[in-house]
Amino acid sequence: MFIGREHELSTLKRLYESDGFQFPVVYGRRRVGKTTLISRFASGKPTIFFTAIENDRQINLRNLSNAIAQFEHPDRDPKLAAVYTDFQQAFEVIFALAQEERIVFVIDEFPYLAKADSSVSSILQSLIDSNHDNSKLFLVLCGSSLSFMKEQVLGEKSPLYGRRTAQIELKPFDFFDSTRFFPDSNPFDVAAIYGMVGGIPLYLLQFQGGGSLQELTERALLDPNSILYEEPGNLLMQEVVKASRYNAVIDAIAGGRTQSNEIASAVGISSAEVTYYLKELERIGLVIREKPLLGKERRPFYRLSDNLFRFWFRFVLPYTSSIERNMPGRAWNAIKNALSEYMGPVFEDICRQWLWRQADKGAISEKFDVLGRWWGNDPRLKQEAEIDIVGAVGHEVVLTAECKWRNEAFPASELEKLRLRTDLIGKADDAQLYAFSKTGFSDACIELASQNGNAHLVSFAEMV
Repeated sequence: MFIGREHELSTLKRLYESDGFQFPVVYGRRRVGKTTLISRFASGKPTIFFTAIENDRQINLRNLSNAIAQFEHPDRDPKLAAVYTDFQQAFEVIFALAQEERIVFVIDEFPYLAKADSSVSSILQSLIDSNHDNSKLFLVLCGSSLSFMKEQVLGEKSPLYGRRTAQIELKPFDFFDSTRFFPDSNPFDVAAIYGMVGGIPLYLLQFQGGGSLQELTERALLDPNSILYEEPGNLLMQEVVKASRYNAVIDAIAGGRTQSNEIASAVGISSAEVTYYLKELERIGLVIREKPLLGKERRPFYRLSDNLFRFWFRFVLPYTSSIERNMPGRAWNAIKNALSEYMGPVFEDICRQWLWRQADKGAISEKFDVLGRWWGNDPRLKQEAEIDIVGAVGHEVVLTAECKWRNEAFPASELEKLRLRTDLIGKADDAQLYAFSKTGFSDACIELASQNGNAHLVSFAEMV
């Protein structure tokens, strides 16, 4: 099953059709679909596809030699081919083959190759510099280690810096692309699945096969034999050394600690230490550091950007003893009782995605450059206040929104509250006000919105 990625495929196709040397770098977290994307693009094209493995130099050199032999003599057993002396010689052969013919050369899991032989980046740099003007090679480097790809391939200190002709960071699907995996499913269940695992294709596929939401969840997440059961730990160990302290920080954030001092207290470490771990988790894309959009400067909040991590630490980790004894019921009861509350921030993200998509299609009139959240002090009520979504152009508020994932109609009081809070950071009469609701709107809310020309009521059913 291949879904989405139209823009990324279009980029690769455009580069390929240029006919000259091209060097796109494709990177993204594990399981996001990088190999599937490249394989789809390379289908039907002359391709040398080499996947590096976490092994020594000689094993990887042998595998590359086999890949070249398979390309040159597809009717022979590549394992019988001679192994090249070194990577310099092997790469030279590939560049020579691409003098007259357009060849796609993919090095998948490039960080493993660079770890096996630290000279490969410099070898590639030298060959690119001496051949790029007269080469038809389409070189693709692909990797799952975000930190390595950003620092050792794309970073200024890398020998390959400045040689790439494009970079594609493959990101998880948004909610709306994720629904394409479940064309016949209840949209509310699909939203819950997205809330549990996010938009990673392989994760979503674990929920296919039919059954109730409970059955799907127990099969995909609450079974020690499932691939998702140990996925957060495996992913973290790939990116950091001594993952235990990072696990503790993530656990604190998943438990509702959002400020650095709260996280440090929960983990039992100093502020300086927690700052280091938070920066590392930001760097590898698991934590987002948020400040309020517009208004006064406030202490930042930290939240988990990955739904699987947020869900796993909230609902799986506390119940591992019963899950591993084949008793997932306790975990499911906790999920069932807290799912509506858990889905609140997920629904906010879905609403932001909807707004960006509507703006891209020209389906809404608001022109915003950024969407974020706002929180701060309400001097009228002398208490903290927040707005779920704020859209702005520069320092001007053009849109605000309140999002409610509840099994009850959105009340008029919440729409009025949104108007009053918008006045704290802008002018409510000049902004468009959006109310997003899981289940619909009260009659009073509908009447209030009709009286106000700048209020929009959007139900989840309309969004999907």
